[in-house]
Order: sequence, then C-alpha cells, then structure tokens
Amino acid sequence: MIKGHVLITGASGFVGSALVKRLLEIKTLHEVIGGVRCVSKDLPIGLKQVVVGDSFAEFDWQPFLSGVSVVVHCAARVHIMNEGAPNPLAAFRTINVDGTINLALQAARARVRRFVFISSIAVNGVETHLHPFSADDAVAPSSSYAISKYEAELRLQTLSKESGMEVLIIRPPLVYGPNAPGNFGLLMRWLKRGVPLPLGAIKNQRSLVSLHNLVDLLVTCLTHPSIGNQTFLVSDGEDVSTTELLHRMSQALGRQVHLIPVPPRWLKLAASMVGKTDVAQRLCGSLQVDIVKTHRLLGWSPPLSLDEGLKKAAEGLIV
Repeated sequence: MIKGHVLITGASGFVGSALVKRLLEIKTLHEVIGGVRCVSKDLPIGLKQVVVGDSFAEFDWQPFLSGVSVVVHCAARVHIMNEGAPNPLAAFRTINVDGTINLALQAARARVRRFVFISSIAVNGVETHLHPFSADDAVAPSSSYAISKYEAELRLQTLSKESGMEVLIIRPPLVYGPNAPGNFGLLMRWLKRGVPLPLGAIKNQRSLVSLHNLVDLLVTCLTHPSIGNQTFLVSDGEDVSTTELLHRMSQALGRQVHLIPVPPRWLKLAASMVGKTDVAQRLCGSLQVDIVKTHRLLGWSPPLSLDEGLKKAAEGLIV
C-alpha cells in the first residue's frame, strides 16, 4: 500500500474527476491534489486544486510535489472532431509529449515513487484481425494523437531507467460512462430519443471499458506494492459487435431500439464521401484487447460487467 499524497492531472476531466472522487474515499492517502486548467466548482471540496492554465509544457509543479508518492497523469489533448490546428501533430506533441515529460522530470526530481500514465489502445493500432491486442505486442500508432501518446511512453520509459521512478502505462480502449464524451455519448442520447440508426448489420467485435472499471484499475495501480515498469491493457472483459452493443445500451435505457440493417460496406462508402472514414472504422471495424497480463500481474478483474457498466451510464445520462 502506497501512502502519501497523490497528484492527478486532468482532475476535472471525464476520467480524472471520477478518480478524484474515488481517491478521496481512501483514508490512507494524506492528500489528493488535482491539476486543472481552471478552477472547477464541480469537484469535491476535499480536493486541492492546482490551476495549470494553458502553460502545461512549462508549468512549475515543484511547489505541489512535496510528499507526493504517486502521480496519475490523465490530462491530454485528445481526438479533435473538427481539427483546426495547422499542424495537428505538433499541437498533440506540445501537450501529450512536452507536457507529460515536463511533469515527469519534476516528479522524478521530487522523488515521486510511481508515475501512472493514461495512454491509449490507439498506440497498438486502430483495428484487430485474427488476434486481440496484448500489452507487449508491437505497436502501430497511425493518428497524430496515437503517435504523440507513444512518443510520451518511450520518453517516460527512458526517464524511468535514468531516475528509478516507476512508470506504469495504461492503454484503455473506448471509455464509457455517464455522459461520456464522443460517439458513445452521442449514440446513447440518440437511443434515448428513439432515433433510428443504420447500424443493424455490423458483425465486428470491440472491447470497451466502463469508467468505473478503469478507475478501479487505476486505484489498483496506485496501491499495488511493487510492479516495476509495465504496460497494461484494460477492458470490461467482454467483446461485442456495434449492433449488439446498441441493443444492450437500449436495454439499459429501457427503450426500444430501432436499427436499420445497412451493410457495413455501404456505411464505409457513405462515410468516405463526407470525410468521416475514421468514424466508420470505429463503428464497423474490430478492436479487441487481451487483459490476461493485467489479471496475472495485478490480480485485477473488472468489478462491473458490461451490462452493469451500461446501466450506470444510462442512469447518469443527461439528455
């Protein structure tokens, strides 16, 4: 059990805010410190907020690292639906690489014992075919976001060897939960409203992870006595097709689903015509992850089933 302060970046974000709430319930931790872009009134009173602003890559963390045993780095520049940066890769690198290493270097100097980095399954690739991705597979990042996450992983691993600070890398697939951002939240709202969707004939297989399960794994990574430097994958432990997922989301919402069986090749063609090839790939392609290593080394299994996670997401949905 690691005792001491815990610093969480991205503390007002989707994952960070859920982790903050969970950690404030753990009495052995002395203090939970949250790095935020601006002060948030929605975070618990017990959190010490550190306002970082837009200077993440240059921010001076030293005044806030005294007594910190573990850093959980959730803050990141994530996928942008309508990218406006003239050089997207440079924009991703500024936050996801430079900002990460700025924090990690200062954490190492402050003798922080463990640095937990939230990366992405996109580092492994965008699609699986014959076998699920495993934590130690060769990587194939293709998007600017995935490339920046992998570059940060490599530099963290080098820093760990030089400083002795443990680095744990977590690569989640799609994270869902109450009012999840992105396509999942959009689909759930459409299902809630009874909107017919042309997604009734998709036979892919995809792994997801509920916000509850991801936070549970992060707490395990914080409190596990000694695991060295490792990369872990995480999921709910059950893979489903997009069509099956929509049926089960509708059941969680208590709504009747209206799915039109449009062939996936037609969906991909239509998506390519409007510049949404990546959206079609996520809806129609397979992406499975293997969490055997996570269970073997950490003794961790997802506490919630997929249906239980979907029920939590439905109960917290704000339309």
